Amino acid sequence: QVQLVESGGGLVQPGGSLRLSCAASGIIFSNYGMGWYRQVPGKQRELVAGIGRYFTTNYADSAKGRFTISRDNAKNTVYLQMNSLKPEDTAVYYCNYLGPQTTWGQGTQVTVSS
Repeated sequence: QVQLVESGGGLVQPGGSLRLSCAASGIIFSNYGMGWYRQVPGKQRELVAGIGRYFTTNYADSAKGRFTISRDNAKNTVYLQMNSLKPEDTAVYYCNYLGPQTTWGQGTQVTVSS
């Protein structure tokens, strides 16, 4: 059974940084491209950053230059380093596969506010 557990969110001031982590279990992690998604109430979940099986990365325009996605296959974990955070980054952040997703985890709340 696949399980994705996100952590690392919190309240941060504009311009601050956070590092999100997502621990996966029940899968051969290295076989999957992974993505970080975010959702604001009333809006569709959107892909923020992705990292492929061979570590190729891609970013939404809103994340380019500020966010960095990485993965550690030995730890079955994908990370999202977020710098220069803006109030519009406030959302619940989730990880999941790139492409067809599996069951979503609980997410981690990121709030950017002064």
